[in-house]
Amino acid sequence: MKTESDGANLRLRTWRLRFAPTPRNAVEARRGARCVLRSWAVPADARGIVELVVSELATNAVRHGRVPGRYFEVAMTYDGEKAVDVEVADASPNRPHLEDPDPEATSGRGLLLVAALAESWGVKDRCVGKTVWARILV
Repeated sequence: MKTESDGANLRLRTWRLRFAPTPRNAVEARRGARCVLRSWAVPADARGIVELVVSELATNAVRHGRVPGRYFEVAMTYDGEKAVDVEVADASPNRPHLEDPDPEATSGRGLLLVAALAESWGVKDRCVGKTVWARILV
């Protein structure tokens, strides 16, 4: 699909994959994102940021969004020039929120990382569950 932006033709690239909500599949989501981002020729520094965002959001879907018998889904869209949009959807209606974890805590910082690395992020409701999204500038 082509779209016009500031007089330039951009070619949108999209990747979407469903995973069973297991810790191993949070790793697989990041690995899949890495391969796709390389094939799209996303710059290496931005690639690392997108991979981390995918990893954090997928881990949250596995840890906090797991619903028996339901999958989580990871999607990325690259406009070919300026931004990669990441979406991770799960079946849980529980919305994530930023926490202020104890300095000694070993978890609870995922969304803080996403908020710090992304241009913007948020949560959209779905018929079943929600989608957490982030936009990363490249």
